[in-house]
Amino acid sequence: VQLQASGGGLVQTGDSLSLSCEASGGTFSAMGWFRQAPGKEREFVASTNRRGSISNYSDSVKGRFTISRDNAERTVYLQMSNVRPEDTAIYYCAADRRTSGIWYALTSQDDYAYWGQGTQVTVSS
Repeated sequence: VQLQASGGGLVQTGDSLSLSCEASGGTFSAMGWFRQAPGKEREFVASTNRRGSISNYSDSVKGRFTISRDNAERTVYLQMSNVRPEDTAIYYCAADRRTSGIWYALTSQDDYAYWGQGTQVTVSS
């Protein structure tokens, strides 16, 4: 199993940015994004269930970020808009195969068995 995240970079406050994560090595139920800012613990950002019909977002990104997935391409996306300096972090995609991810958009790191390498997002003020 391999998760390859891409799309990070340096942007300014208020800009938009799109992250993608291509998964290989099988099919996955739950898929999500987490982030880790310097000196902080990794935190939940967004997740979706297998069909992409249910999504969850952290309060800090709700209304600004959108998660989506293309199961044919085995790819999960994170569309980030109106970014803020506090969004600066390494963004990690995560995936899992357990049945709970079929019905629910899982928010705990413990719900995910597979992790990508991370992509850096830096937002300047």
